[in-house]
Amino acid sequence: MGFSAPRFAARPSVDDGARHPVIVVGGGLVGLTAALDLAQRGIAVVVLDEDDTVSEGSRAICFAKRTLEIFDRLGLGRRMREKGVQWNTGRVFRGAREVWHFDLLPEPGHANPAFVNLQQYYAEAWLVEACLATGLVDLRWKHRVTLVEPGAEGVRLAVETPFGVVGLVADWLLACDGARSFVRESLALPFTGQVFRDRFLIADVVMRADFPPERWFWFDPPFHPGQSVLLHRQPDDVWRIDFQLGWDADPESERQPERVRARVRTMLDATVGPEAAFELEWVSVYTFRCRRLERFRHGRIFFVGDSAHQVSPFGARGGNGGVQDADNLGWKLALVLQGAAPEALLDSYDAERIPAADENILHSTRATDFITPKTAAARAYRDAALALAGEHAFARGFVNSGRLSRPCVLAGSPLSTDGGASGLAPGTPVPDAPVLRDGVATWLLAELGRDFTVLAFGDPAAAPEGAIVVSATPAPGVLWDHEGLAARRFGAEAGHVVLIRPDQHVAAHFDRFDAAALAEARRRAMAA
Repeated sequence: MGFSAPRFAARPSVDDGARHPVIVVGGGLVGLTAALDLAQRGIAVVVLDEDDTVSEGSRAICFAKRTLEIFDRLGLGRRMREKGVQWNTGRVFRGAREVWHFDLLPEPGHANPAFVNLQQYYAEAWLVEACLATGLVDLRWKHRVTLVEPGAEGVRLAVETPFGVVGLVADWLLACDGARSFVRESLALPFTGQVFRDRFLIADVVMRADFPPERWFWFDPPFHPGQSVLLHRQPDDVWRIDFQLGWDADPESERQPERVRARVRTMLDATVGPEAAFELEWVSVYTFRCRRLERFRHGRIFFVGDSAHQVSPFGARGGNGGVQDADNLGWKLALVLQGAAPEALLDSYDAERIPAADENILHSTRATDFITPKTAAARAYRDAALALAGEHAFARGFVNSGRLSRPCVLAGSPLSTDGGASGLAPGTPVPDAPVLRDGVATWLLAELGRDFTVLAFGDPAAAPEGAIVVSATPAPGVLWDHEGLAARRFGAEAGHVVLIRPDQHVAAHFDRFDAAALAEARRRAMAA
């Protein structure tokens, strides 16, 4: 059964002039994720969205393994896996010939696949349900912010609603209002980076076809010569097709249904056959942008997701990066609001998420340069890499159809402590692994919760009080690492102790328990 977009009723705001701990501007994927994370940490949140429904079209569809782990903690991961199309494999073609394929998760023993394809509107609808279930998220539809006035003690907003204009004050404001962020424009904050001179057409097509659940990318296919095409499968027999158009293409003309149908028909005739029937569900034309704000925190305003940084869609780094922004900020803001950490902790949002954005922009820019070479030399390099990749393994690493989203290692984070142990470095996202607790199968990440956690490897008797013990042998109450994958992925030996942050990144890794050193690492991880 397909998706029927819900419409949410706008309600009058009866708190004109009221102050709120957190206001989120933008009720899309990133804003709802941030609101849910904060609410599950006990923080009341007001969400302002100028629309009254979820996103139109599939938009961000590729949810990466790290993002799925975040949604597991928020209670939505299983639902996304069950509805979505799970995939690990990608294939790259030159013309009609496959030049190579890759497996993004070749090793077993993971709760999540490399990616799940799921239309963004499903994720947003489920986030709305989860936010309402907390009782702490006030979702205000048809509420459009028209004025932003930052101050030392809070941020004043004017909000246009169907019932009149209201004024609100936020202790902290999260700008999750996307690439055309009104909050960003109000502060006159410029982007730095590139806008690439090319255009691409997205078509969501409903059809029954025998393509496998994989990512397929064509360079110079016979059905779209001289350009590139990307194909992804989604639930409900919906397929995402991206056609490269070139900079001179007219966006209005290219999005006309009859023109889009002709392109899709030519593709299907060449790949499936003339008997393949299809319907158009959604069409859009876009231009690559790889750019970001100089800073993501401006006093009491935080820019999260596309309002802070933008990348090309090849590589699935936009939505995943935004969710990981929210994951990074939520626990810090909650601790500050609860008086458990100093406001200085919030400065680490810039220190950690700007390098993550730079990493995404770097990979996205390189992919764009490979997909759309702008010089004769660049095109010669690309064509040579594609020609060699079909026969020689060494050349396959040069083929770049979009380096797919991977979790960012927070190297150099001011919250990390170098404990001197070999193995998993501070700043690294915690790897998952299958474990048994009292004979019941579970996953390591599912056992960590949402607070600071100490993980101790080896003998339970030698572990610090309150630690979660990972042991090579079964014992009551411990996590039995029955396949040895947890210890191997941490690079941990008996006696190692790991401090894990609320966002499930490593804060410190020690080769032995030292109470004073562990306490100091925790203080540092809270900027105390």
